[in-house]
Parts: sequence; C-alpha cells; structure tokens
Amino acid sequence: MSFFTHFRWQDLIDILLNSYILFRLYVLFRGTYVFRVLTGIALLWVLQRIAVFFGLILTSWAMQGITAVAALIIIIIFRNEIRDVLQAKNLKAILWGFPQQSAQTPIEIIVESVNTLSKQHSGALIVFPAKEDLQDVMQSGIPWWGLVSKQMITSIFWPDNPVHDGAAIIQGNRITEVGVILPLSHRNNLPSHYGTRHRAALGLSEVSDALVILVSEETGNVLAAKNSAITKINDDVQLVKVLQEHMGITEEKPAILRKEKFEISVAALVSVLFITGMWFSISKGMDTLITLEVPVEYTKHDPEFEIVDTSVNTVQLQLGGSGALIKSVQPDQVEVRLDLGNAVIGRNSFSITQENISLPPGIILSKITPPVVEVTLDKTITKELPVQVDWVGKLPENIILSQLTIEPEKVEVIGGKRILENISTLYTEKVPLDNIDKSGTLTVSLVLNPASLKIDPGSKDRIKLTYVVKPRGK
Repeated sequence: MSFFTHFRWQDLIDILLNSYILFRLYVLFRGTYVFRVLTGIALLWVLQRIAVFFGLILTSWAMQGITAVAALIIIIIFRNEIRDVLQAKNLKAILWGFPQQSAQTPIEIIVESVNTLSKQHSGALIVFPAKEDLQDVMQSGIPWWGLVSKQMITSIFWPDNPVHDGAAIIQGNRITEVGVILPLSHRNNLPSHYGTRHRAALGLSEVSDALVILVSEETGNVLAAKNSAITKINDDVQLVKVLQEHMGITEEKPAILRKEKFEISVAALVSVLFITGMWFSISKGMDTLITLEVPVEYTKHDPEFEIVDTSVNTVQLQLGGSGALIKSVQPDQVEVRLDLGNAVIGRNSFSITQENISLPPGIILSKITPPVVEVTLDKTITKELPVQVDWVGKLPENIILSQLTIEPEKVEVIGGKRILENISTLYTEKVPLDNIDKSGTLTVSLVLNPASLKIDPGSKDRIKLTYVVKPRGK
C-alpha cells in the first residue's frame, strides 16, 4: 500500500506507455514464430523474478543470463521476420493500426485447379504455410505474387514450364513464390512408388506446420501432407475439408470476429498486468536508502501554552526509493510536523507516523528515529521581577561603590507558570568590577534562564546602571 500512497502520475504514464508498446508488439507479431519466442522469454523473466523472491541466487543468476542471451539471439535469428513486420507503409500501421486480415484463400479455385491437374496427370506441389516461417527449411524459388486463379495454377505446373518441378507457395489469395525446393523426407518405411514429389511433400510436413497438396504425375492421385503424415484425397469434399481445417475457417465469420475481439481484449489486459508487475518489481529492486536529519515543527498549539522542553529537536528519517528519485530529494522537501492541538499542560508523548511527515512523490518512509517525541507544555503568564546586577571580580582597593541606580528596577517577564513561580529575581549579564575606576554609567542586557522566557514588549530589555565611586575611607 505504501507504493500506491506515493504513486505518481508519471508512474501511471510509464506503465500505460509500456503496456501499449507490449500490446502493439503482440498485434504486430501475433501468429508468427517470433511471438512464441518472445512469450518464452517473458516466461523466463517471470521465473527469474520468482527465483529472486525466494532467494534462489544461482537459479536467478542463470535465468537472468539466459534471458539476456535469448533477447539478443531473437534479434539475430529473426531479423528478416522483424524487418517484414516493421516495413509498414505508414506510421499508423505500427502505432495504432491493426494489420489487415489476409485475403481469404479461394478454396473453390484451389479444388478446381487440383482436379484439372489430376485429370491431366500434371505433377504439382502446392504449399499452404501456417504460423511457422518456412524460409529456413526450404530453398527460396522465384517471387511471384500473382492472384490465385485456375489458369495461373495450371500454367505454373504445365510440363513445359521451367518451374513446374518446384513447389508453389500460396498465402491468402496470392501465389507468393514458385519453383521452391522443399526438404526431402529420409524415412525408410515409405512405399516404393513414392517419388521425389511425395518425399518433398512429406519432408516439409515433418519440419513445419504447413499443409502440402500433392498431385502425382504418374497416377494423378491427390494427396495431402501435414504433421508428418500423408493422406490420399478421394474426392472434392475431403479436399475442401482439409483446406478449411488448415486455414481455420470452419467457424462462421461472426464467431471468428467475436473470438478475435476477445483475444485482443485479453492481450490488452495481460499487457497492463505484466507491465505493472514489471514496474513494481523494478521499482522495488532499484530501491536506494538514505538517512536525513529533519527538524520537528510544532503546529496548532494553544497560544496561551508555551513549549518548555522537548526530548529532541530533530528526527532521523530513513527514506527509500529509486536511485534517480532519491538523488533528486532536497532537504526542504521533507517536513516533520506535530500537531499540539490536543496537548495538555505538562509532559506529552507523541508518536511520529507517516501522517506527520511530508515526502516527495515516489519516496517511501522506511524508519523513524526516535519514533516518539516528548513535549512539555506550560501555561504562559506575565510576572514582574526585580532586577539584580551580577557583579564579578573586585573593585580596586582604593575605591568603594557608594551609590548604584538600576533603571528599570523591575521588568515584566513572559513565560511558563511553573517556571516563573520558582524565579524571584532577574539577573543582568555579568558586570566586571575590575574595570571600574570612576563613576559612570553602563547599559547591560538581562540574562533569561531558561531561554523560553521572554521580556514583555512593554518592558525594556536593556538595563541602565548608574554608579558612583569614592575613595576608600572618605
């Protein structure tokens, strides 16, 4: 709760800004292999903070090193994917826009094209990527980016076309690459009639989550390879079902939209919670302690009462907070105030709490020394006291003090009742007799003891001494 007590508006902006950045990373990278790796790094960081909480020094150190290295590796290995995501046409797409959904793959055209290729016994390999990136598992072919159509697909796999032996990559409603070389499966339990196309289709399905539709040149059979398995397609209905399941379009469109909105909302909430947890963790971990000696200020006491004595005039405060905030703390920003509104005549004890201390935002009070202050109060009265000179030393042996006039002879003093009741005379400051060798006048000050006593404004605070000396024996 002490965190929230000193929570600054800058801290709120800090959390919201970083939460939005994390949310934008989710929006930009969701559905990619990079996002899954980022999620793994975030999980490592959470585990590292848990290890710190339980005092597991070695585990915390190891996870911290792994997290730092993983963050560096992701930038190096996935630099192409990161570049593709960040190569937006305008700033809006990065800061607040949502990536447009890829155009729906025209399944009917795919099915019709595969039927035509099957009837013509034209061998074909058609790859439909899923979430995983395929650039590292296949040899890139020729960039194409043509719209999917029956004529386009059949012309690509026309036997006299130079790229017909390679695979075609279809993403959305476009053929992105042609003539792509796929990795071959090296399994020994495959049927003997499986040729290079079969092994290529199965090979890609073994190292990725892509779907590969294969048309056999020898038999005209249509097969689907996915998740390390190859299945024969017997009719158009089965092919449509395989394509729909792979593309995740078996749900109705409203249901898909509702699901997507729910996922976006959950991602936004998780971003805020995660960044908030990081903020508290980092703020606590960066705590720096300092000790300040601060004077105690007394307020709201009855004007008829006087502070006679206090156990201490200053208290030591141990303050904590982030290093940057602690360094910026100025002594005049920290105040300790004690309210004497309910104090009574005599000795009073006050516990110093957080309510009595004013601190800059973001600074946390850790310790107070001493935690209790004693204040003695007395009722203020005015008393007239006679003035007496405090002589010191000796007059020269040949003279004597024959006459002394003190002006004024009495002075009114303001102070605590209990103190003034025990005082009957007010003394001047010390006056040395050694320096007097003839008659004259002196002006001296009064000595107020204790120091809480004050001269009434209507009385003089300086005393005039008129003295007469004469030779001894006359």
